[in-house]
Amino acid sequence: MSSTGSRGSGRLRLVVIQALVFALFATLFARLYYLQVVGGDEYHAQAASQSVREIVVQPQRGLIVDDLGRPLVTNRTSWVVSIDRTMLGKMTEHQQDVLIARVAGVVDVPERAIHRALVTCGDDGSVVGSCWNGSPYQPVPVATDVKQAVALRILEQPEDYPGVLAEQQSVRAYPRPYGVNLAHVLGYLSPITEDELDRAQESDDQSVNGASSVGRAGVEKEYDRWLRGMPGYKSVAVDSMGRVLGDDGEVDSQPGSTLVTSIDAKVQGVVERQLAETIRTARQTYDEVTHRNYRADSGAVVVMEAGTGRIVAMASQPTYDPGVWVGGITKKQLARLYSEDAGNPLLGRATQGQFAPGSTWKPIMTVGALNNGFSTDTRLDCSSGLQVGNRWFKNYESASKGFIGFDQALQYSCDTFFYRVGLHYWNKYGSDPTNVDALDPLVQEAKDFGFGSETGVDLPGEASGRIADRHWKLAYWKAMKGYYCKIDRDGSAKSSFLRVFAHEFCLEGSYYRAGDAVNYSIGQGDTMVTPLQLARAYSALSNGGTLYSPRVAKAIVSPDGTVLKRFKPVVEGKVDASAASLRYVDRALQGTPKVGTLAWKFGDFPLDTVHIRGKTGSAEVYGKQSTSWVASYDENYVVVMMVSQAGTGSGTSGPAVRKIWETLYGIDGMDVNPSKAAIPGVTPPHALPTFMDDGTILPPARDEHGQDEED
Repeated sequence: MSSTGSRGSGRLRLVVIQALVFALFATLFARLYYLQVVGGDEYHAQAASQSVREIVVQPQRGLIVDDLGRPLVTNRTSWVVSIDRTMLGKMTEHQQDVLIARVAGVVDVPERAIHRALVTCGDDGSVVGSCWNGSPYQPVPVATDVKQAVALRILEQPEDYPGVLAEQQSVRAYPRPYGVNLAHVLGYLSPITEDELDRAQESDDQSVNGASSVGRAGVEKEYDRWLRGMPGYKSVAVDSMGRVLGDDGEVDSQPGSTLVTSIDAKVQGVVERQLAETIRTARQTYDEVTHRNYRADSGAVVVMEAGTGRIVAMASQPTYDPGVWVGGITKKQLARLYSEDAGNPLLGRATQGQFAPGSTWKPIMTVGALNNGFSTDTRLDCSSGLQVGNRWFKNYESASKGFIGFDQALQYSCDTFFYRVGLHYWNKYGSDPTNVDALDPLVQEAKDFGFGSETGVDLPGEASGRIADRHWKLAYWKAMKGYYCKIDRDGSAKSSFLRVFAHEFCLEGSYYRAGDAVNYSIGQGDTMVTPLQLARAYSALSNGGTLYSPRVAKAIVSPDGTVLKRFKPVVEGKVDASAASLRYVDRALQGTPKVGTLAWKFGDFPLDTVHIRGKTGSAEVYGKQSTSWVASYDENYVVVMMVSQAGTGSGTSGPAVRKIWETLYGIDGMDVNPSKAAIPGVTPPHALPTFMDDGTILPPARDEHGQDEED
């Protein structure tokens, strides 16, 4: 090829390359022009937003106070040590281990616990209840209630604790006026779960976030949405490494509202002390039946306003310290709360415990009998025992009173009298043991008084109790026949009693026999009630037959003192019974503390001034000691006490019930002194406490007679 051709070809290639380079630069300049001029504002905004992160500012949770404004649950500041995971992620693994070990040593928290706390919930290896639900840009709390000296050390030595923060946060506090515990009513808090957070986000509920704590029991759970407040948000600028550069604005959090309850702290303190003392005394008392001391393994007391259903005091044993949940609970502490050996302290016996009612059932049976064929003139034999089928049903302590009416049968708690009532209806309506639809007026009366269903109290987890009627017995047989028939077939029973029982249950366990009917009539057998159900039923005896839904909440008050909501008494139903039958039972029960089974515990009590009605009960359960019951009321209050495996009603619970009544009315000897009563003016206040601008809470104003001034 000639040199002229080569030069031409080279020039052509150079032109092509120059054209390509020019095209590339033209494209680049066009793109730069678009990014900087045409789309500059949009991209600048995106870049700015990427450098700003939101950190949640948790609100102060609302207070819980009693009916006079005395604080039951408040807030306090706590030094909390947190770790910034963004900063931690920029360190080498060795640096992370050194830092966490250093923090663990200074705050006295195990290293493994800190590692668990730093895991995001949902990640592999996360542990429910200890992982982090919050924002990845939110510092993760790893230690609560740290000593101030430790917090200051961390703050003063940032070079030794990079990415570690120490700040004061608000946590729950329990002032305990009059030494009250009230754990089962108040409840507790724990961190929000991932599922709860997802549901809140789906419903656009902005009152919770990944770092929230929510109510888990008691009124903390029932009124959580009022108490929790609204979180605030602080915007912080961060660099490309995720390090905080400074604040970029803040939206203040809104504190939660105050819950005013109907609890009277002074009464509550007396109730709790009396219950604890009664249990201690019972455990030191010898049981002549089992030949050992009473176990007295649990108990409950309910004090209720008879005409409204409001709860004045409610206590359960065993109990727990609600403060144990503050700052996180350990596995050991949690295991104890669920422990059978510890008596399941989380179980509130007043609303969740289910027990045979014993003779406290008899007033309900009396109302049923008087409305279904029996009369106030009826006389039945209170014999020492009664033969029913092949079984001898004895009167308690084998006492015999001859022919008596319903009034004396209640006052002396005669079993054989009520055996005859129950047997009468079984013979009249249901002598066919296989007829599950046979009429039973006594069963219907119990349902009319609200037994066998929840009371509707504003506390979560309430038990419904059980009426052991024909339908229940058939359902129970179907559920258990496989188990007992297997024992019957293979002969694996360890005792002769269980062997015979399994054989009979397998064949005829669904039959409702005469023995079931007579047991039912005195509150024995498989019927079970909660102390709160019994208190509500006795309040209906006091007020003429109205069933109120028990209430702890009285009002919700905003942080500025505005009343947002009042909780008025809620009528759940009316007992289907004649006014005459209710009045008869009411008059009959006035004799129990005067001449009946409570009389030996109410000597010198001013019963002509404070008109207490009462009924005792000693419920027998196979394999256990007797459950002690006292149910009492007047025109203002109902006081019910139960101690399981503790002996007789009057002998064990009678003294404590008397002390509670003395406290309510200010009784000193035989005198009634309203000025010494636990509740001023004898009746609970209708007005609400006054919330001052400086945070002070004043009790409702009353006149010189103890009545609400607004009344």
